[in-house]
Amino acid sequence: MEQLTEMDNNFLQQESGATPMHISPVIVYDQSHRQGGKVRFKEVLTVFERNLHKSAIFRRKLAGGALGLDTPYWVEDPNFDLEFHVRHLALPKPGDWRQFCILLSRLQARGLDMKRPLWEAYVIEGLNDVEGLPENSFALMIKIHHAAIDGVSGAEILTAIHSLTDEIEPKEVIDTWRGEPDPAPWKVWSRAYLNNLKRPVRFFETVGSLVPAVIKANRLSPTRGAKDPRKPLVAKTRFNGLVSSTRVTDALIMDLDEIKALRSALDGEVTVNDIMVSIVSGALRKYLSSKNELPDSSLSCGAPMSIRSERNSESKGNQISMMKINMATDIEDPIARVRAVNINSQQSKKYSGNLGSNVIMEISEMFVPQVLGWSLQAASQAVARTDIPLPFHVIVSNVPGPQFPLYLAGAKVHLMTGIGPLLHMMGLFHAVISGAGKITINFVSCREMLPDPDFYKQCLLESYTALIAAGRQLEKKRQRSAASSAAKKPPANASGKASSKSTSKSTGKATAKTSAKTTARAAARNAPTGKAAAKKRAKSRTGTASAARRASAATSTAKRKPGGGRGSKNVASKSS
Repeated sequence: MEQLTEMDNNFLQQESGATPMHISPVIVYDQSHRQGGKVRFKEVLTVFERNLHKSAIFRRKLAGGALGLDTPYWVEDPNFDLEFHVRHLALPKPGDWRQFCILLSRLQARGLDMKRPLWEAYVIEGLNDVEGLPENSFALMIKIHHAAIDGVSGAEILTAIHSLTDEIEPKEVIDTWRGEPDPAPWKVWSRAYLNNLKRPVRFFETVGSLVPAVIKANRLSPTRGAKDPRKPLVAKTRFNGLVSSTRVTDALIMDLDEIKALRSALDGEVTVNDIMVSIVSGALRKYLSSKNELPDSSLSCGAPMSIRSERNSESKGNQISMMKINMATDIEDPIARVRAVNINSQQSKKYSGNLGSNVIMEISEMFVPQVLGWSLQAASQAVARTDIPLPFHVIVSNVPGPQFPLYLAGAKVHLMTGIGPLLHMMGLFHAVISGAGKITINFVSCREMLPDPDFYKQCLLESYTALIAAGRQLEKKRQRSAASSAAKKPPANASGKASSKSTSKSTGKATAKTSAKTTARAAARNAPTGKAAAKKRAKSRTGTASAARRASAATSTAKRKPGGGRGSKNVASKSS
């Protein structure tokens, strides 16, 4: 037995025929490569049966509550019936996407049985004519009340009922689960009495901590002192009124790799969530412009944030906060818009961090549950009849799903999407879910507010296409700029060769020049100059003349001797 938190109980208080408060993940499976042929409904029942022990949500129901004076309890339902919760449906032929969306809308519009465990699962066959889906696909829609889970814990439950391999039947486990009776009335009322005694103290403690936190957050706000301060609230749109009990839904399916490529083209400055908010912003801009209802100032969205890791709690209930993001619907250029959304998102995160992420949960603990529920309903009715501006106009909830292969009874997960709840004054919900290599924006509204869901889906598609095209143009421009810069700069090898050649040439010229100078200096040093040279030349002439006289005298002597012919030749030879 476990008592609900005030935050969980808030979703119970807002439950009504027009506002059923359940979250509905929708998974599409490919059974074309499954061993053993098509999946049978009995095999799906077996998968659920053997995985019930992985989450307490499957078999616990509500009990107690003291007529709204305290939060109720989770108790293990002794009358739990699995086949009541897991149901089998089939689309009529041809089994196209439009028929699938209509069926999902009708199932989402119907509330859960509040006397049983707060979930239902629908196995939907007959998806035979849906473009982009494998032939003979089937889907699983799981409706789980928001009082039991938030987005993150819901993703954990989806992981619990799937396997990492294509096994047809999970292994049998020994389940020691047992049901339990409802809490005794005296225990319920005594606990309610004690809890309500603590509320006045808790009220003053919360106010005492909240007021300084608001002052600090405003003082440290990134927009404080800026030329463009925090923009005022914008008037209501067609989606900010009392919702009806009807529902319309559809989804835009995108390739996750394209979104990541767009993020890279923007230098990683923006997040995937910024891109999703920008796509929704562009769609709202197109849709409201076609109705002549687009405000001059930008609309804002509420973005739920999980604070589960911050609170370090093992509870499977709701641990969420809400962040306001200016969607920049007043900016037409898609690249400028996504960058503006990124800046606005960063400012909102800083403001929420300065204010404290537990504000919503702490405020919910200040009041008696039933009084808080009445107050919320009265406030919705009052605001609907006035022109009071709102902090949020739509909801964009991003829940990252598993990016690895998952299987149900041997069938592989092909697509993951989901549908969120509507509230009065908040009649358009976008559930962003990623998984199996894809990311989807699944929107839901009531028929009176969104009579043409096909057109709104087209607006989402055009916004997405324009943003992707602008991102590709930006990437091409960056590549051309990089190529142009590379062409102007000489290659490193060529530069090295030119430098080496120039250096060698310069070195050769310098060496030759130096050698010439050295030779000239040596010649200058060795060459006689002035009187020494003249004396040497005169001595050389005197020596030559003396040698000539000696040779002439020798010849004369030889003529006077007998045999002077041969003798003269010999003497001449010796003399020379």
